[in-house]
Amino acid sequence: MKKRLLDIVMIMIGALIFALSINLFVIPNELGEGGVVGVTIILYYVFQWSPGLMNFIINAILLTVGYRFLDRSTVAYTILAVIFNSIFLHLTKSWSIDSNELIVNAIFGGIFAGVGIGLIIRVGGTTAGTTILARIAHKYLDWNISYALLFFDLIVAFSSFFIIGAEKLMITILMLYVGTKVMDFLIEGLNTKKAVNIISRRHDDIASRVIVQMDRGVTVFSGHGYYTKEAKNILYIVISKQEVSALKKIVKEIDKDAFITIHDVRDVFGEGFIDITK
Repeated sequence: MKKRLLDIVMIMIGALIFALSINLFVIPNELGEGGVVGVTIILYYVFQWSPGLMNFIINAILLTVGYRFLDRSTVAYTILAVIFNSIFLHLTKSWSIDSNELIVNAIFGGIFAGVGIGLIIRVGGTTAGTTILARIAHKYLDWNISYALLFFDLIVAFSSFFIIGAEKLMITILMLYVGTKVMDFLIEGLNTKKAVNIISRRHDDIASRVIVQMDRGVTVFSGHGYYTKEAKNILYIVISKQEVSALKKIVKEIDKDAFITIHDVRDVFGEGFIDITK
């Protein structure tokens, strides 16, 4: 229950930050956006229809169609995100910020949008619309969520060309790219992991120290040098970015001649990391 309440608070904060990106930076500068919000902004420019109300109506329709592709928890969080988004889009519509620099506004619009959507996705929700499509692409095609969202958002953004013109469209694309990078950092960057391969004659000593001192599991692969044909044991360890220095220190103390390779790991599921069912 405590986790659920914390998730709901994060969704509220994310929805507020995303609404501010629209009402403080996008609409005042007549920029476009991606996804359903991009459609509502086009409707606002043409018919002066409320983005908050249209966001709720369009997303409700899309959620009705796409709910079967998402698990129950994601659907519940998405409904909350859509409701909070629509409410905050309405409540903050009169807010403004004193800035006339178009590029600066676009960059901060992207940052706010990336943080807002990133917080919502990070706790397992979506903002519906193209985010549902991005999650489906991630689930069935293993696409990166942030870049799948950028792909679908660009389709909507390009459709705004006839309303906002070429220059504003180019700046909108820049804003979407900034938002994607920020979102990518929030979703994956804060939880980066490293996969480490270690070849050492004293692999047993290194493995035991890693297990005891770092409380990390170690997998041992059997191999051999191609030229020497000498049998070798290869240690495979997955750790956080912050633990790399501690591991290097252990290896240095035991075997200065050890061969080490370190790789970036995008997703890690299993004991000690993320539950694969989430």
